[in-house]
Amino acid sequence: MSDASRQIVCGHCGKINRLPAERSLTGARCGSCHQPIFSGHPIEVDEAGFGRHVAHSDIPVLVDVWAPWCGPCRAMAPMFERAARELEPRVRLLKLNSDTAPSVSSRLGISGIPTLLLMQGGREIARTSGAMDTQNIVAWTTAGLARSR
Repeated sequence: MSDASRQIVCGHCGKINRLPAERSLTGARCGSCHQPIFSGHPIEVDEAGFGRHVAHSDIPVLVDVWAPWCGPCRAMAPMFERAARELEPRVRLLKLNSDTAPSVSSRLGISGIPTLLLMQGGREIARTSGAMDTQNIVAWTTAGLARSR
């Protein structure tokens, strides 16, 4: 039996869960709050939540940096929501409001929104700006993951 495991941050309570690597993430529940670790929806995070997910998730993280006043961001929101249903549990999807997370946005060098960041192992592996539909979000993410291997 292997003792390899993966860390996954719960989208509900923020606790770090350690799951056996050979176990499917589909249907996994948080050991702390007992909610499903994946819900098929992006998680809205603040600066601390962003840092926690990026630093402690062993799966890739796709971040939508957006703002409520941004028309293209609002237009892309339902597409990003649908992409979560297709990409989870292989990828964790986060939404980061640049207005309420200015220091993270500045540190990441966000100059236009919406911006998608694909992160793995705490580092950025791909970035794109501009609104996309669900199919393009999924294709861009999949291609970025393939290039990083």
